Amino acid sequence: MKLNRSIQERRRSSHCTQSFDSENGPSPGRSPMDSQASPGLVLHPSFPQRRESFLYRSDSDYDMSPKTMSRNSSINSEGHAEDMIVTPFAQVLSSLRTVRSNFTILANVTTPTNKRSPVTSQPTVQPATLSEETYQQMARETLDELDWCLDQLETIQTHRSVSDMASTKFKRMLNRELSHLSETSRSGNQVSEYISTTFLDKQNEVEIPSPTQREREKPMCHISGVKKLTHSSSLPISTLPRFGVKTDQEDALALELDDLNKWGLNIFHVADFSNNRPLSCIMYAIFEERDLLKTFRIPVDTFVTYVMTLEDHYHANVAYHNSLHAADVTQSTHVLLSTPALDAVFTDLEILAALFAAAIHDVDHPGVSNQFLINTNSELALMYNDESVLENHHLAVGFKLLHEENCDIFQNLSKRQRQSLRKLVIDMVLATDMSKHMSLLADLKTMVETKKVTSSGVLLLDHYTDRIQVLRNMVHCADLSNPTKPLAVYRQWTERIMEEFFRQGDKERERGMEISPMCDKHTASVEKSQVGFIDYIVHPLWETWGDLVHPDAQDILDTLEDNRDWYQSTIPQSPSPPPAVDREVNACIDKFQFQLTLDDNTQSEQGGEEERDTSMLNHMAQDVRPREEKAQKEQGERERMVQQENDDIIEEEGEMGMEEEAEEEEQRHPLKAQLEVAAETGRHSDTSPLEEEEEEEEDDSSSPNEDT
Repeated sequence: MKLNRSIQERRRSSHCTQSFDSENGPSPGRSPMDSQASPGLVLHPSFPQRRESFLYRSDSDYDMSPKTMSRNSSINSEGHAEDMIVTPFAQVLSSLRTVRSNFTILANVTTPTNKRSPVTSQPTVQPATLSEETYQQMARETLDELDWCLDQLETIQTHRSVSDMASTKFKRMLNRELSHLSETSRSGNQVSEYISTTFLDKQNEVEIPSPTQREREKPMCHISGVKKLTHSSSLPISTLPRFGVKTDQEDALALELDDLNKWGLNIFHVADFSNNRPLSCIMYAIFEERDLLKTFRIPVDTFVTYVMTLEDHYHANVAYHNSLHAADVTQSTHVLLSTPALDAVFTDLEILAALFAAAIHDVDHPGVSNQFLINTNSELALMYNDESVLENHHLAVGFKLLHEENCDIFQNLSKRQRQSLRKLVIDMVLATDMSKHMSLLADLKTMVETKKVTSSGVLLLDHYTDRIQVLRNMVHCADLSNPTKPLAVYRQWTERIMEEFFRQGDKERERGMEISPMCDKHTASVEKSQVGFIDYIVHPLWETWGDLVHPDAQDILDTLEDNRDWYQSTIPQSPSPPPAVDREVNACIDKFQFQLTLDDNTQSEQGGEEERDTSMLNHMAQDVRPREEKAQKEQGERERMVQQENDDIIEEEGEMGMEEEAEEEEQRHPLKAQLEVAAETGRHSDTSPLEEEEEEEEDDSSSPNEDT
């Protein structure tokens, strides 16, 4: 094998094999069992066979680099089997390690074994074995590689983190993908606009209305949505239901909760069997399963009172963002916390914070988006300065409820524990703002790939920033987990979110506002929206999470792919409704065809000939307002002219005259022209040129406004 090909292959694999053996574990240079490596998790190279996300496609900004295949992903392959690196900072690290490796060969320098000395299966190439041509080529490639690294480092802005580099790149790539999608069809454009406005932190420019007098009188310090509810403040343990809620179907509920620790629990069944208390039931079952009530000395009656009060502050009349969704996200977070790759990584306090954050992350959700609240100048938008409006409100309500009677479940935590938990919860709930999606994805992918190109292959989570980064993405993944669930469950969630979108669209229509993307029930394509949602949002996120916990998430990714294929297969059978303009045109055509049929029968009864009826129909299609006197005059003239139509030449000229008249009429009235074409379909015109001229003269004299 030639040396330059060896270098290129080594670069294309992004040096993951230099630091980690997929069979024997991490290199001897650094063990995950070392005290410095705990807590942490081992990053395994993944070899997926499924379709890769758009993040692994070529990015035009990197096409000018000396070896594009090392910095772009597999352009010609479907899977990134060689663990391609796509985040800019990790690419720079990978290239610098290549430069270092090449330098040791070119300079014949022997370096001691350390973390920068790669452990690779490829034999070491000695300079003595290199020909002069190969030596010079390797030197040039190394210099090009170093120049590229310098170019990248020179463009880094000092006030931006390395994750911002990846976020900017991913947003640019997503914008390019959405541009292609918007060009495919009208529904594709709507899906593209929805993804762009929801997940790319773009604010629509709108005219903000002035606050009403009622809004001016409201105190801004008041946390709206908190209600005074009456729940038993002293529930005796002896009478406490088995799952924390009263139900007549306890056995059926127990059977459903056997899947509490499994991905894909049917939360709809849990709601049916728990007397519509899915959040209270799930929270109680999880806290019992993890023994958190004993660990943090949470009184059982206080816990039950709080979770029932919390659930009551979710709106039952909101189709999607209700206590069902909160329970589903909480149970999904519970399963992700238990993934083998993250075993013993997080502390009990962090687990408590993650579950609490998942439970409160949408409390008192009004069923409309942040942008709707901003556009309508709502009190919440004013209070939180248009920044993560709903997420800030969910946090305020969730923590405020702790001050209700017998609701403080954290009463026995130390002051330091309460402060730490509050900080963790705030960070995680704010991360559920979908406009922050690309930044979260870039942060996680940069962290994973940066550790992959180092020699350890171990992701250390000994700093708060690293640990909260994983926890934020965990709750975010749970919040976007519907497409990864069994298809029957996923379809129910899709129906609910679309119903909520359509309700918002109805409100916007009533207010005379521009209807938000995917909120117009007359034009939205549900199937295309789900395919686009998976391709550009859900798949890249779960793909990155799968790299973090590989191979624990492979079944989840398989289900996601199957669900995507199912919705893709339903698109041809479920086309979008026709545009409103087309519907109006078709309605008008049907109306006029009905009128023409009635008039045709009337003329036949009067003994008119077929040619006369045909010409009369044509005239009525041109002039919607029939005039009786004009019709009688035309009738006599047409009877005289029809007798002269005896040869084919005159008939051909008559057809040409009709086409010219149609073109002139189309210029004056496009809608009338469409109606005329529809009315003339399936018949043959026998009108002569003389007849056409007389009709034009009569039209000009009777309808002068049409010329204007």
